[in-house]
Amino acid sequence: MLVNLNDVLLQARKEHYGVGLFNAVNLEMTNAIMDAAEALKSPVIMGTAEILLGAADLKEVAAMVRARAERSAVPVVLHYDHGLTFEKCMEAMQAGFTSVMYDCSTAGYEENAERVAEIVKIAHSIGVTVEGELGHVGDNDGAGKLENPADYYTDPIIAADFVRRTKVDALAIAVGNAHGDYKFPPKLDFDRISEIADAVDVPLVLHGGSGLTDNDFKEAIRRGIAKVNIFTDISKAQVQGMQEGINAGINNAFDLTEYEVRAVRRVVEEKMRLFESVDRI
Repeated sequence: MLVNLNDVLLQARKEHYGVGLFNAVNLEMTNAIMDAAEALKSPVIMGTAEILLGAADLKEVAAMVRARAERSAVPVVLHYDHGLTFEKCMEAMQAGFTSVMYDCSTAGYEENAERVAEIVKIAHSIGVTVEGELGHVGDNDGAGKLENPADYYTDPIIAADFVRRTKVDALAIAVGNAHGDYKFPPKLDFDRISEIADAVDVPLVLHGGSGLTDNDFKEAIRRGIAKVNIFTDISKAQVQGMQEGINAGINNAFDLTEYEVRAVRRVVEEKMRLFESVDRI
């Protein structure tokens, strides 16, 4: 069943468990994510990100994930992650996404707040939820890598003002997390998570979840994180599943699908158990 962020995250915030966002760029990922959610009776957030649109057109992804979500008994949020432009966020809402993240975190504070507030008004008028980002979650490598990530950590006092001004439904925060593969063990600022959770009245989001330890996840969720983004782990799992099939002597794409879906599903189920979202519907 199609829902928005408020339908799953408000309960998660209240009861201190996490709901995973798993980005899907193909049918194998989509089926694996949904199979896991249905088997474990877990709410789930599924979608894509603007940076991933090279793998599939936005409307094509929307049609694929929406078709599977609509026939499911579990709550499914279709979330457009890291929307970088107003135009693409609007396109995502028109394509049927029930939630969008408008990421203006690289802009100055005033511009970030003004741009996000603008899209919140539009989204809320049609029942779509919005996630914003304050501070900036950089990358572990490449052009998005930050020289000193602590300079971009989310300030709790500013976070309260941002939420009040924008009326966002969820807030992504920077607390030592980063996108992609971690080259060194990350050190999350758990006290900062607690301080932000106390300062705002909306669910908090942790990006860059792939590569964190189980204890990192548990403590972050205990301190106030309600939504956790995962992509790198399931992307790697699909490749590993494909390799398992090849090693088993499979030599055609159709028969490899079973291996890919099974490998991705295994990782998704592990995360859902870790986040304690199992049997929440």
